[in-house]
Amino acid sequence: MKISQIFLLVSTLLFIFGFSSAQAQVDIKIPFTYAKGQMLFDKNCSSCHGVDLNGSDMGPPLLHPYYKPSHHGDKAFYKAALKGARAHHWKFGDMPAVKGMTKEKMKSIIPYVRYFQKQKKLY
Repeated sequence: MKISQIFLLVSTLLFIFGFSSAQAQVDIKIPFTYAKGQMLFDKNCSSCHGVDLNGSDMGPPLLHPYYKPSHHGDKAFYKAALKGARAHHWKFGDMPAVKGMTKEKMKSIIPYVRYFQKQKKLY
């Protein structure tokens, strides 16, 4: 199977099985480059930070100026997901380390989050 055929197959499956739920909720077309990050975010982060990155009753919105790179850079995202983080902007309590999270997964999740932040003109 050629790369182009694999790309088409994966894109079709993502569309059919609804892995673009965040895209639908915030009406932003996600480039395919961020599909892996979206799937990993949905699986590991969305229960607290919301499928649309606007937070929930469990965690803060990542589409907030607090989380733009000049305030919380990528290193802060790695640290929070891998080791946990003390509460300091919100009253949700401390963020525990995300079970099963790895640096490799974060390499896909962070660009996905940053893409949404740019689309919302946070930076």
